[in-house]
Amino acid sequence: MSGVKCTNKRFLSLFVAVSFMISATACQADVKEPYQLYSSIEKYGLASKSHSVLLGGQVAHLPESDSPSAGANSALALACGAFNDTTLSTIYSQKADDKIYPASTTKILTAYVALKYGDLNEVYTVSENACNQAADSSVAGLHPGDRITLRDLLKAMLVVSGNDAAIAIAEGVSGSTEAFAKLMNEEAARLGATHSHFVNPNGLHDDDHYTTVYDMYLIFHGAIQDPFFVKIIKAKKCHVTYADVSGAVVKKDYVPTNLYKTGDVKAPKGVTVIGGKTGTTGKAGYCLVLLSENESGENLITIVYKANDKYSLYVMMNRLLLSFT
Repeated sequence: MSGVKCTNKRFLSLFVAVSFMISATACQADVKEPYQLYSSIEKYGLASKSHSVLLGGQVAHLPESDSPSAGANSALALACGAFNDTTLSTIYSQKADDKIYPASTTKILTAYVALKYGDLNEVYTVSENACNQAADSSVAGLHPGDRITLRDLLKAMLVVSGNDAAIAIAEGVSGSTEAFAKLMNEEAARLGATHSHFVNPNGLHDDDHYTTVYDMYLIFHGAIQDPFFVKIIKAKKCHVTYADVSGAVVKKDYVPTNLYKTGDVKAPKGVTVIGGKTGTTGKAGYCLVLLSENESGENLITIVYKANDKYSLYVMMNRLLLSFT
């Protein structure tokens, strides 16, 4: 996805650090009623009512109303959520069941589907279609005819947010982006994300391509069950090796788009950021889905959608992380 380049990284780090220290922390939300995960899942024949209840108990539930500080925080971002994925509790909720555009956070689901149906060691040939990306699109620098493993395509997609890599994955796993999108929707429904719909593997804008904060929590919760997914998002840098169309060896290093991983933004004391996925488009705004850990070793999932700008994105994310300290 295209994004606005940070022209002063030191200023960004200082801005975020000061902002989260002086801001009010997010408030604990009382869970009054579970989110209706399976309001439509049964029509797909994917789960019985008894199975729905069982699966629903393995994730945090969404409260009936927004957290008290949601109104004030809406100046920074439209929709957010903070979930303790170990205790299965919702700590903060802000328009978490409203429809939003996910931008490149879509690639979390793409990775989940690829890891479920693909073979990490299988070699795919990159198509011209995969490389046919807009000039301002986020790409991994692949070229038609490149031969690269699914393992390295996942690195290129998740770390540097390569739209070309996402298309190559979809075509390699399912034969076409359309067939892969169908699989994405089926798997999202199985995870309980029934308020979402996906039409492509990379998150380029389409009015019919949408999700919610809570649905993305469910998808991310599913994705982090795979150790290889976590290994990729945890990396501060990743290395890939593949062959170009002539058979020559190509080696590349990718640096994350996540500013916590590059060290340009610091998390609050007591929280260790593991990794996550960024996303940016004009209509989606600035987005981030993040996995962290507190001093008790509990998994924390925090999500910010449609932040006004990059500064607001990380200020809001640190407010969410502060709610765990």
